[in-house]
Amino acid sequence: MMSEEKKDVMNWYVVRSVSGQENKIKDYIESEIAHHGLQDYLKQILVPTEKVIQIRNGKKINKEKVYFPGYIMIQARLEGEVPHIIKSVNGVIGFLGEVKGGDPVPLRKSEVNRMLGKVDELAEQVDNIAIPFKVGETIKVVDGPFNGFNGSIEKVNEEKRKLEVMVKIFGRKTPLELSYMQVEKI
Repeated sequence: MMSEEKKDVMNWYVVRSVSGQENKIKDYIESEIAHHGLQDYLKQILVPTEKVIQIRNGKKINKEKVYFPGYIMIQARLEGEVPHIIKSVNGVIGFLGEVKGGDPVPLRKSEVNRMLGKVDELAEQVDNIAIPFKVGETIKVVDGPFNGFNGSIEKVNEEKRKLEVMVKIFGRKTPLELSYMQVEKI
């Protein structure tokens, strides 16, 4: 009975991968494991990402950026062929903490909680982007009817995420209230 309980224990491991290819490699690992019929040995694969908002052509674009480039978290039972299959996937460099020729080292519970906590925290922080604008800074308006105008910051309202910007329009200084997303530093 003891071995039956132990069989269900899945540890977290960190796989080092080619940076920039994390999601593709995650898919490769999943399909290789499925191809060998070993899905029971793999619980989940995580590529921790954070949401980043960019403005392109006046439109807000939500992009996901990999938080730990070159690292993929895997919750699995590394028995038999499983570690070998994972290591042989194109783009996988190896397991983190692995001694040459030794077994992959699982993450400690505290490390897992910290990493997963960070993943949750990143998911919640979407609107909490601190954009450090300072009074007196020169900015360029990148969105709205005054797109392309330059101005200087008069006031920063962090709570509302707005800036009061003084822009020269037809030779006269005009105050504008713009959101953080409508301007960029020069």
